[in-house]
Amino acid sequence: MMSLRVLVLDDQLSRRKQTVESLSTLGVRAIYQASRCDKAMQVLQHAEGVDIVVCELNSEKLEYFDFLLLAAKAGLVSAVVLWSQLEPQLHRAVERINLFSRISLIGVIGRDTPAQDLELILRNYTRRKSLLRSLPHTTLKLPSEPEVKQGLASGQFKAWFQPKFNLASHALCGVEALVRWEHPSRGLLLPRDFLSAVLAYDLIDEMFKQVFAQGLDLLESLRLRGLQLEVAFNLHASQLAGFDLPNFVATALLERQLPGSAVLFEVSENGLLDMSLASMSSLLRLQRMGCGLAIDDFGVGFSSLTLLCQLPFNQLKLDASVVQDLSDQSSRAMLASTIALAKAMEMSLVVEGVSNQTIQDTVVAMGGIFAQGFHLAKPMSARRLKEWVE
Repeated sequence: MMSLRVLVLDDQLSRRKQTVESLSTLGVRAIYQASRCDKAMQVLQHAEGVDIVVCELNSEKLEYFDFLLLAAKAGLVSAVVLWSQLEPQLHRAVERINLFSRISLIGVIGRDTPAQDLELILRNYTRRKSLLRSLPHTTLKLPSEPEVKQGLASGQFKAWFQPKFNLASHALCGVEALVRWEHPSRGLLLPRDFLSAVLAYDLIDEMFKQVFAQGLDLLESLRLRGLQLEVAFNLHASQLAGFDLPNFVATALLERQLPGSAVLFEVSENGLLDMSLASMSSLLRLQRMGCGLAIDDFGVGFSSLTLLCQLPFNQLKLDASVVQDLSDQSSRAMLASTIALAKAMEMSLVVEGVSNQTIQDTVVAMGGIFAQGFHLAKPMSARRLKEWVE
């Protein structure tokens, strides 16, 4: 973490000093600080940019949004860490910053354990940054709002499905629905190419409804073949407090005479920060319907154990980045502790990113049971999946 460059923007002197001290203790050497946005911009320009800005975003500090947008557009910052949870009504504003500037929200520092939270956030950021450097980089122009709307209206968004396996029995135990955009001129697009745009244009609910319907079509088809599989769907946290998700799901399942247990909903660990009362109510209603609930990308977010205990999830999905180098002691420790945590909380654990036999063997040896990844099976269209299972 010594190579990280961090700016602390905070008008509270005591908290700013505490954050600077914590960063220094963690080995960060390039630490900058400011109490106002104009001073922060001067610092960034003089330092020629930083990796991370630590600040607070709330309805009383809306000028911070403008500062982050300008700084990110100028290439002076890559990520932001928040001092306090993001208010749900401001979440879409952050999505727009991400869309137009590519800045990322990477963590929230809790009031009770600031030093520990900061250490975990920085370690995860450093690990993911290292992984991204090793991947081929391509830049695509983000689609416009009319382009996305046309794609949705003409049925260009398709559900692809990646199988999940029981490693002990080698049995297929479910599939995860992953959206792909069959673009007429750009070809097959992955979520990284369009998801931030769909969120910013507030079209995520319509896209989800189409993917959900295609997933239920697959469920019906597989059940006619005698296969009782669970299909998992990804939810953005904002959807839990948005349209009446539980009623939509209940109606769709009833129309097809499918049980709630046939579907599972995955919410990213980072999205747990937006758990309003309305969101919690949606989760509880889905749980009462018999639907499965999973915490996705576990291990790279910033949820607390207390929060996990309060939420009605029954599955953890360990992020693929955790298992890519299991020769690393910290990665093995993360895998072992997550397996133990899931067992203690009576939750199932799915290890993502099983990309080779070595990872699979290590996961099994350490007690992992359920997994998915390219080594086991790649995502495929519904037609291809039906051929594959026969």
